[in-house]
Amino acid sequence: MNPLAFIDIETTGSNFDLDRITEVAVITLQNGVTENFETLLDPHTFIPTGITALTGISQQMVEGQPSFEEIAPRLYKELEKKVFIAHNAHFDYGFLKAAFKRVGIDFKPKVLCTVKLSRLLFPEQSRHNLDTIISTHGLKCLARHRAMGDADILLQFWQLCVQKFGEDRIQEVLEKLLKQKSLPAHIDESLVSSIPDTPGVYIFYADNKEYLYIGKSKTLRTRVLSHFQSALTQRKEAKMSLRIKDIEWIETSGELGALLLESKLIKEYLPTMNIRLRRTTELCAWRLVENRSGYLVPTLISKHDLAPGTQKHIYGPFRSKREALEILKKLAQTNGICEATLGIEKVQPGKPCFGYQLKTCSGACIGLEKKELHNLKLTSALKQLELAIWPYQGAIGIREGESHHLFYKWSYLGMASDQDSIHDLLENSLPEFDLDTYKIIRAFLRKISKKNIFIFKKMNEPLGAIDQL
Repeated sequence: MNPLAFIDIETTGSNFDLDRITEVAVITLQNGVTENFETLLDPHTFIPTGITALTGISQQMVEGQPSFEEIAPRLYKELEKKVFIAHNAHFDYGFLKAAFKRVGIDFKPKVLCTVKLSRLLFPEQSRHNLDTIISTHGLKCLARHRAMGDADILLQFWQLCVQKFGEDRIQEVLEKLLKQKSLPAHIDESLVSSIPDTPGVYIFYADNKEYLYIGKSKTLRTRVLSHFQSALTQRKEAKMSLRIKDIEWIETSGELGALLLESKLIKEYLPTMNIRLRRTTELCAWRLVENRSGYLVPTLISKHDLAPGTQKHIYGPFRSKREALEILKKLAQTNGICEATLGIEKVQPGKPCFGYQLKTCSGACIGLEKKELHNLKLTSALKQLELAIWPYQGAIGIREGESHHLFYKWSYLGMASDQDSIHDLLENSLPEFDLDTYKIIRAFLRKISKKNIFIFKKMNEPLGAIDQL
């Protein structure tokens, strides 16, 4: 049997990037003989009082202890060419991999999670956390939540498994678990294997069916597995991976359907770890208005004044007034446009703006820059943000598989697979503009073959009158 390294670490928190290791312990088992390595580490950062209460490791205890950088070469030798065994191994391995990476060491051991081992060998247990394993199997722990105490529990659990099932069976289980994809301990491999590698949307649930994350992909199973692989190196993915308790998926007929369904579900269920694609109630855009001196000035208009797809020279839209101002300010600074003339900076009449003093403004604020030049710079800078006019006479259908996605003035009407449902959508839908749908359909129209786009000259035009591009 390969040398085994039973590992536990204590840390200042759960963030791979910001938090640091305060203690590490390794028990090596080879040919029936064990060797121990343990050390406190100075994290060179604050240890929260809650962590001290849990582990007993205080700021005073780590002062004067070596840093991770100092012990990294020795620790790497302790772990090299051994099977890395930890409880909820994503956590310990992720922290150590990140720590080794910061000192220039690429750490890639074979990893075994004892949660998975427990689930496989003792499926009748309802829980497989370390406290449950201790109480269920009568293990002795002298120092819970200290690195060596918890590492010793893993060694005891391994020895109990060998005694109960035999070395041949445990070696077989070890090889099986090492061959498995890098899945969270509480996700069964058969569940992931049943996910089709087709377009669709996947849903990650936390405890009690709480919506944790919703994503989309053209290859569902591959994308889901990539989350778990990334959890070994990326803090956000690791945090999510530890919370996933169940996975569901919905197949779609293609990429467009997946994009639209993802956007819809995120707005409906508000998963805790999705930031993009959430519904906004503060939609706004810029409209240019000429002031008394002939200079164009952006004026913010609200969602109620927007008629997307029909208004010319509207720039945006933006999710909030704050976002609109931030983007306008960035464009002004990049293109040398006077922020006072735009209304971003407040100045006294006839006084130059701060940018003029820095020579980043050409003097529109005090009438030195010709209005024609100012207006040209502003319209050219805003051009990339211009809200597009709907380029069709009526609604369109985009064919995907056996169905059609229907759109009108950048709004999604729905999906239909037969004449009756198409007629129903065209006659009864109340189009509602959504910023994410607008971005999705604009991007998709640039790359889709025209043979898959159908034009309805009127919203209620019968299917037989569809014109194919």
